[in-house]
Amino acid sequence: MFFYEFMQRAFAAATLIGVMAPILGVLIILRRQSLLADTLSHVSLVGVALGLLVGVDPTWTTLLVVVLAALLIEGIASLFKGYTEVSIAILMAGGLALALFMMSFQSGQTTVSINQFLFGSIVAISENQLWVLLVLTVVVVSAYVLFRRPLFVLIFDPDTAHTAGLPVKLMSTIFTVITGAVISVMLPIAGALLVSAIIVLPSALALRVSKTFTTVFIVGIITSLVGMYIGLIGSYQLGTPPGATITLTLVALFSLTVLIQAIKKRLRKKDIVTDKTSFLEK
Repeated sequence: MFFYEFMQRAFAAATLIGVMAPILGVLIILRRQSLLADTLSHVSLVGVALGLLVGVDPTWTTLLVVVLAALLIEGIASLFKGYTEVSIAILMAGGLALALFMMSFQSGQTTVSINQFLFGSIVAISENQLWVLLVLTVVVVSAYVLFRRPLFVLIFDPDTAHTAGLPVKLMSTIFTVITGAVISVMLPIAGALLVSAIIVLPSALALRVSKTFTTVFIVGIITSLVGMYIGLIGSYQLGTPPGATITLTLVALFSLTVLIQAIKKRLRKKDIVTDKTSFLEK
């Protein structure tokens, strides 16, 4: 399996995504914008349709559309202060509607190209896409390391961040734009229907089991890498779609974690009841 060049590129891409996605995912969840990734992935279909319609590489039109959508989300959110989910809902509905509208003007020959962006294929990643992923991973990791403390202040107490002189709106906009850029690059790899799951699921699991912010990111990255690797190997062995197999693996890991935590909690309660009963009998 590892002798094939496409599998080597796939595992390299999985490693980069596994490191980058949980960092964005944790911050997205803490900002209570879990649907942000899903919204941007749906809006990105407008870029795909536009690229196919005008005969331009959809990768670049998708990047342009997603960045513009990220800026628009921040703009609409400023009109509904305290209700940031409103902008996400508006963009998701409008973006998907516009994408379907534009696709209706295309010939049936573009169906394969659209399906590629809908479902993706990590094993079909090119060397150029791999380099772009590497650059984005370096940018995301570096930005997190350099601006970790301001980001935490921004997420948990925007008013304090504003009082402290932090450029709250600019930071929020940059974060949303970077998230959009990452999603646009991940789109042909993971697919518009699954990219949000790959970003959010490892982060959600990490937040369930971790007690400090440092461990949240560590656990998220480890979970993401394990899920990506198992999914890729399973996809190769079973002949199933890579994106779907990776997502199902992450769902299974999350479900298993929740189940183990529920069993532990029940056993702990049972031990407490037993101790109380023993004490009363004495």
